[in-house]
Amino acid sequence: MAGNLREDSLKARNVRDWLTDRFSPGEYLGLHLTIGLLVSVIALWLFAGITEDVINHGSITELDLTVLHWLQARNTLLGIRIFWAVTLLGSPVFIAVLGVVVAWVLARRQQSLVMAGWIVALGGSALLERVLKLSIRRPRPDFAAQFLYDSSYSFPSGHAMNSLVAYGMLAYILVTCWARHRAAQIAIIVCAAFLILGIGFSRLYLGVHYLSDVAAGFAAGIFWLSICITGVEVGRASARRSAYRKP
Repeated sequence: MAGNLREDSLKARNVRDWLTDRFSPGEYLGLHLTIGLLVSVIALWLFAGITEDVINHGSITELDLTVLHWLQARNTLLGIRIFWAVTLLGSPVFIAVLGVVVAWVLARRQQSLVMAGWIVALGGSALLERVLKLSIRRPRPDFAAQFLYDSSYSFPSGHAMNSLVAYGMLAYILVTCWARHRAAQIAIIVCAAFLILGIGFSRLYLGVHYLSDVAAGFAAGIFWLSICITGVEVGRASARRSAYRKP
């Protein structure tokens, strides 16, 4: 009986220690990995649900048409000009230029690990977007022709996905590497969130994407961004541990 009690106590202690390690910010592969895995799973689940509904022409496709026609019936020339400027901030050309500039700054500051994470985040997002579009092959809305100069598939929204990854990763870099004050960190995160949401809405306002395209783009972007940030955090934690162990 006493042996069973000791064994149960040991198991409980092991479970408690495991949970402590998983949710401790200072532990290697602790809180960052746990949160990153949780966010990735939730984002993947959301993306899978949206994709299934789109492929099977579920209720979300009816909502897509409702939102599309409601916005197109109410847009204005001024609104189109404003959101065309906003949408350019999520264009492949702008994201590519931003990627080169940020990578150059990180290289100059000898932030090699963060630079690698930045490059993988942007390059992987563009590649993942391409694979997903070719896999689903959803046609664009009829309104899209007046704003697009080439033919491409609609699902998921590349602007939504790539802008979330790019500006989300940039916000992470600024918050962790440069911004020291809490107010500045909050301002960076809020500005990035508004910019990302604005770019996503611009695609709906211009009629070049359905609502589910943008929602799926955000979900896929969150999935990839969480993986990249988690990878950088794990690498930084490993580097700190290695530096601490050096005599």
